[in-house]
Amino acid sequence: MPVLALLVLGMLFAHARSIDWRGARSALAAYPLATLALALGVAAASHALYGSYDLIGRHHTAHRVPAWRTWATAVASYAVNLNLGSLVGGIALRVRLYARAGLDEATVAQVVGISLATNWLGYGLVAGSLFAAGAIEAPDDSLIGDAALRGLGAAMLLLAAAYVAACGLLRGRRWQVRGRTLALPAPGTAFAQLALAATNWSLMGTVLYLLLGRQIPYGEVLGALMAASVVGVFMPVPGGLGVLEAVVLALLSGGRVGEGALLAAVVAYRALYYLVPLAVGLVLYALLERLGPVPEALPADGRAADTAHAGGWPGVCAADRH
Repeated sequence: MPVLALLVLGMLFAHARSIDWRGARSALAAYPLATLALALGVAAASHALYGSYDLIGRHHTAHRVPAWRTWATAVASYAVNLNLGSLVGGIALRVRLYARAGLDEATVAQVVGISLATNWLGYGLVAGSLFAAGAIEAPDDSLIGDAALRGLGAAMLLLAAAYVAACGLLRGRRWQVRGRTLALPAPGTAFAQLALAATNWSLMGTVLYLLLGRQIPYGEVLGALMAASVVGVFMPVPGGLGVLEAVVLALLSGGRVGEGALLAAVVAYRALYYLVPLAVGLVLYALLERLGPVPEALPADGRAADTAHAGGWPGVCAADRH
């Protein structure tokens, strides 16, 4: 962690000296409204799609909180999580809102767990495809070479395939954990998890790609964003502030887009994907706080249907971050 923090800080300082700050301000002011509107629309679609992850958890735990309320809880929590960190958004907000709806901690843990699994399985599928195909080249001064990056990509793809295979081979098997009945989802649900999350990560990359004026190949933009996301997991900085900027500048600098314009795109991305949804998420949170518990919100037989990602909170906090 300290080493990673120093590396990121080093990247920030290195680029801060060379950035054309005046050019960045000019690039921000010159954005066409149509570009900003399109990027905001794609960002909204991404946030809406993320809300469906908790709907998968709703299906597998068989809880009876209405689908719209489950979706709104996920969307509000995700927006807060992006800006204030996983302890506040990914965990505390969900626990509070689902508890108000009538769910117990074990059920909430399962919903959050399957949401995390969906998110990072999709990450592995998209990043693994980019790395294995050689679409992303390691920086010259990085500790990992291109061959190792391709190997890492292949491993990510194998992990996603192994998950789907396990869902098929172990279908019907159940485990008892803390009095809850757990099982892997059906293969069709596993494919849906991968498809939804892969689409969501692709939409995130599309937002930044649009803000860069489509001047850098989409695969490179998406790869840089995904690299920044995984670095942000290990950096205890709310919202990955500075991490996103440092990694994207380090990976996408190279003359095709000036550093001022590149920084402007990242700043606009943070505004459209982080800050605007935060305002919407806080409104959603305020509305959800006014709602009372759902009668018989828990499953009638007290069981969890078929998710294998339960058992409590350890490991959830650090991972629920983009």
